[in-house]
Amino acid sequence: MSTRREFIAHTSKAVVAGGLVTLAGKQEPVMIENKFIHHVYFWLKNAGSKEDRAKLIEGLTKLSKVKTIKTFHIGQPADTNRDVIDSSYAISWFTMFDNAADQQRYQVDPIHLKFVEDYSHLWSKVIVYDSVDAK
Repeated sequence: MSTRREFIAHTSKAVVAGGLVTLAGKQEPVMIENKFIHHVYFWLKNAGSKEDRAKLIEGLTKLSKVKTIKTFHIGQPADTNRDVIDSSYAISWFTMFDNAADQQRYQVDPIHLKFVEDYSHLWSKVIVYDSVDAK
């Protein structure tokens, strides 16, 4: 390679080709183990209110800063339609803790208590599903 441009062009091609091979290869799914899963579903009092929906998402984003939460996801019903799917909720909030003790600490964390105080007027119904490893 005689010039810097040629070197960069060849290097770029190699990087892109390597990336395509990686994308084309199938990776095995990773099982989540030894974690406490806390999944919360919210139904809004004002179901069609974009403002209330945005406020709840804002509150959940703040709530997700609790130190014992390892990861979180704020979601909405997917555009799927099968008999077994309940898409009547407005917002879901998925969190993962290292263990049940961390989840218990979350329950009394001032950020959680403030969330309930400031945002509970927005929802008409909440359902929580907690789970641990199946044995």
